[in-house]
Amino acid sequence: MNSKEKVPDNTHNFEQIFALLKERYPDAAPALHFSSPLELLIATILSAQCTDRQVNQVTQSLFKKYRTLEDYASADVSEFGKEIYSTGFYHQKAKHIIESARIMLADFEGKVPDTMEGLLQLPGVGRKTANIVLSRAFGKIEGIAVDTHVKRLSNRLGFTQNEEPEKIEKDLMKIAKREDLETLSMTLILHGRNVCIARNPKCSECVVKELCPSSRE
Repeated sequence: MNSKEKVPDNTHNFEQIFALLKERYPDAAPALHFSSPLELLIATILSAQCTDRQVNQVTQSLFKKYRTLEDYASADVSEFGKEIYSTGFYHQKAKHIIESARIMLADFEGKVPDTMEGLLQLPGVGRKTANIVLSRAFGKIEGIAVDTHVKRLSNRLGFTQNEEPEKIEKDLMKIAKREDLETLSMTLILHGRNVCIARNPKCSECVVKELCPSSRE
């Protein structure tokens, strides 16, 4: 299908597609390494426009040096930026992390917020990051993390015709069970990395090609 053509609604095939993808990726799990809500928040902020593998390499030493909110809040932006340089957009990420630490100390009793409303008050934290922290750190499923892979696959598979992450999130929440949202996100991400890549998707290798309205096979 031409990328400019409108993909028809395919939500009626959602359950079958999701079942096939879960069989293909039975161990869909977060790749970021963390041992606390704070570490997960930091790692997720760093993961923007960066691979989980690279973030894990950086946080291996970062988490040994910065152990508390106070450590981050008192960090020098320039020095901290150098330590996270390889994750990209390091200056902005450094500012966001340090400012977020200060806000959590001042307004959240020195803790990572465990609500969507609270997390969205932190610089550099959007719904995607907030959903990840809520589900993986606190076991709260408020929505689904929509990254570039989830956005691309949701459109190609005909689960949404929206382009904005928040609208895509709402569309996916209409067709998926709430308890499946995190698994759905990770499953779509893995399929997007391995098969349904941005350019020249490997449709011949796709387990849902018979049900995909965008399949080139």
